[in-house]
Amino acid sequence: MPQRRSHVAPSAAQTELAAALAELRVSLDAPTEFPAAVLAEAEAAVAPEPDPDLRDIPFATLDPVGSRDLDQAFHLERRGSGYTVHYAIADVPSFVVAGGEVDAEARRRGQTLYAADGTIPLHPKVLSEGRASLLPDVDRPALVWTFALDATGSVEDFRLERALIRSRAQLDYASVQAALDRGEDGPAALLPEIGALRVEQEKLRGGASLNLPDEEVVRTPDGGYAIERRHPLPVEEWNAQLSLMTGMAAASLMLDARVGILRTMPQPDEKSFDAFRHQTEALGRPWTSGRYGDYLRNLDRTDPMTLPVLEAAASLFRGAGYVTFDGTVPSDAEQAAIAAPYAHATAPLRRLVDRWSLSICLAASEGREVPSWARDSLSELPGLMQESGQRASRLDSATINCVEAALMTPLVGQTVDATVIEIRGERASVQLATPAVTASAPLPQGPAPGDVVSLRVLSADITRGEIEFAL
Repeated sequence: MPQRRSHVAPSAAQTELAAALAELRVSLDAPTEFPAAVLAEAEAAVAPEPDPDLRDIPFATLDPVGSRDLDQAFHLERRGSGYTVHYAIADVPSFVVAGGEVDAEARRRGQTLYAADGTIPLHPKVLSEGRASLLPDVDRPALVWTFALDATGSVEDFRLERALIRSRAQLDYASVQAALDRGEDGPAALLPEIGALRVEQEKLRGGASLNLPDEEVVRTPDGGYAIERRHPLPVEEWNAQLSLMTGMAAASLMLDARVGILRTMPQPDEKSFDAFRHQTEALGRPWTSGRYGDYLRNLDRTDPMTLPVLEAAASLFRGAGYVTFDGTVPSDAEQAAIAAPYAHATAPLRRLVDRWSLSICLAASEGREVPSWARDSLSELPGLMQESGQRASRLDSATINCVEAALMTPLVGQTVDATVIEIRGERASVQLATPAVTASAPLPQGPAPGDVVSLRVLSADITRGEIEFAL
């Protein structure tokens, strides 16, 4: 889908926005610098060279353009009527000393934060964008999953091992999508085939995906800020299927070992389903039969009513959290949207919990005891991840609010058209086309989701990230 970009060019509003974003970091207690002791330990960290040597496998990475914290590398090949998928994950556990300075700081941070004016990494960049990152043309230790898939994309067998790898190419989504559309061969040539089969497996499990458009604040070449909203490219969804497959394998290993941490989400209750059905009827796109995952997958992404439907469906994707266990397997281990037990185990450079998952999985795969540091600190993880998740959510929403207010400053006093997305009492969530801003506005009796209303912009407060409208 074409990107829709709204741009805050250098100006007085731009200066105020930069100050507001800097203040936002302070208010969230999100430090950009690492203590000297943490940096010193990271600089000295060296992982032992692992065995086996898998450098003959031509791995490749696939990430947004310009990424340096490369967590995953893949290699895809045919195996008779099926496939072999090698999926390498950055071996962060080999670089981080349990109980050390880097470990303690990572527990304080929880995850990498992506701010408009730069990232706030989980680990020092000497590790996250250097020694531990699966950068191209350098030898790296990795935790390598090897999957044997049958002709339907179902996992017949898998294993996990620590190995030495060497990525051959750093790919980006847009370039790979363009190459695939042209029918070109390359490291990702089998990704559409395998990805589509894994999507079909998801359907058979009863899984569901919300697939709301991405919304991201980006820097522009002239030093300004922009908001980009776009639907994910197909290659992004196919690539995500490899990560989901790995997360399900990690969950199965930990469940078999009876120790670990799962990412769970409850199944929506009948009250939530009934409310969503009524909303789809009101929007003129009724969900009348079948699984809700199939209904969402079949929505026409070019239909202007699809966004309001997806916004309404967000109520079905709530309650995600982490569940730890040691000795007793949890009674409800499933992640409802995936329709299977699932664990975070593919992004250890950027997310704290993955280091625990990978360490436990490797021990289980090798038939040895789980490291005591991982077992003893399991109970701390849900709280640490919840705190960092809330911090990331506040940062994302507040950043977008500030940028949207900056985008609206030239329009104060003017009238703009907006599409109603969702009605909330006497107010509505509305979407402006130009600039691409989502906001809350007063709503009179009459308009329904999908209708276009005219609004006058009363004010735009960049520091507070607030926009006021009048009918």
